[in-house]
Amino acid sequence: MIRPQAPSAVRELTHFVDGKHSLGTSGAHGEVYDPNTGEVQALVPLADRGETTAAITSAAEAQRAWAEWNPQRRARVLLRFLQLAEQEKDALARLLSAEHGKTVADAHGDLQRGLDVVEFAAGIPHLLKGEFSDNAGTGIDVHSLRAPLGVIAGITPFNFPAMIPLWQAAPALACGNAFVLKPSERNPSVPLRLAELFLEAGLPPGVLNVVNGARDAVDTLLEDPRVAALGFVGSTPIAAHVYATAAAHGKRAQCFGGAKNHLIVMPDADLDQAVDALIGAGYGSAGERCMAISVAVPVGEATADALVARLTERIAALRIGRSDDPEADFGPLVAPEALRRVREYVDLGVQEGAELVVDGRDFVLPGHEKGFFAGASLFDRVTPDMRIYQEEIFGPVLS
Repeated sequence: MIRPQAPSAVRELTHFVDGKHSLGTSGAHGEVYDPNTGEVQALVPLADRGETTAAITSAAEAQRAWAEWNPQRRARVLLRFLQLAEQEKDALARLLSAEHGKTVADAHGDLQRGLDVVEFAAGIPHLLKGEFSDNAGTGIDVHSLRAPLGVIAGITPFNFPAMIPLWQAAPALACGNAFVLKPSERNPSVPLRLAELFLEAGLPPGVLNVVNGARDAVDTLLEDPRVAALGFVGSTPIAAHVYATAAAHGKRAQCFGGAKNHLIVMPDADLDQAVDALIGAGYGSAGERCMAISVAVPVGEATADALVARLTERIAALRIGRSDDPEADFGPLVAPEALRRVREYVDLGVQEGAELVVDGRDFVLPGHEKGFFAGASLFDRVTPDMRIYQEEIFGPVLS
């Protein structure tokens, strides 16, 4: 079992292939930080093409027998997994929080939304029923059967390391496919632990493999003909690359890129309710959410002035703290690159002429000066031609 340790103890993480942990052979490693302190808490192996191919081979071999299990039997594995995850949910949430930086409460939500999909997937036997059409043509009856595709791959982001892997893996497994997961190398411990729990729940070795890596691993999954379909969540440029490459190799692909989500505030809106929504949706989880509300569009100058005034007051009351602080509204960003990106976007907004009403660039949490903490920032008078309007910032910045 993988559990958080003291920051001074650097853990060595693994891949999980064919039901076993593997330290990897590529020699390449990524650093997993403690976002609260800025220290490296673990090293994760980064798979090369050979290691990724081996994971696909394991999945392809295991899938044939798994597909022969009847759907009800497969569903029982998912139900047993739900029981095991429920027993361990607090440890999983704390492990997730310690690597991501989101609060423990947010981490519980991350996990629960993934488990909700596992629960749905456990009901897949009914949805797998085929169809029959009597006398579709003269003397012709038509029937359809549903069959597994084979090996499915999932390439998932750092911001929901439990929810999105489970969203992708659970329906694929329930339908009789094998699954190769390439999670974010920034926080891979929870995906590895989930794979262990699936094995404990009765999933045959090799049906779910976890391979950590970067571009070599991704491109191998995209190019290997045994991978029939894949899901991706991440930035828009990489989503475009994944989709195009998958299509060129004849694969089904479902790719989600970045977003710029808007909240329109009408003149007759309940401003207290609107501000409550914006504070949670704009700054919750330090803005590291694909569905974060990053743009508010007040209708009319009076609405805008009132909204900015109330937001400014509420932002001043936000508590930014360690991810394990039960009173914190949000914790640190996931990595130093994320913190640098947010600060650079705030700099850019000022250069572009937006009015920086609240500046969170210089926030420091006492005692955690090297942590990846960003204060909440608020821009007013943002125009659609500005990059801070057009591009996803992925941090605690509201325009």
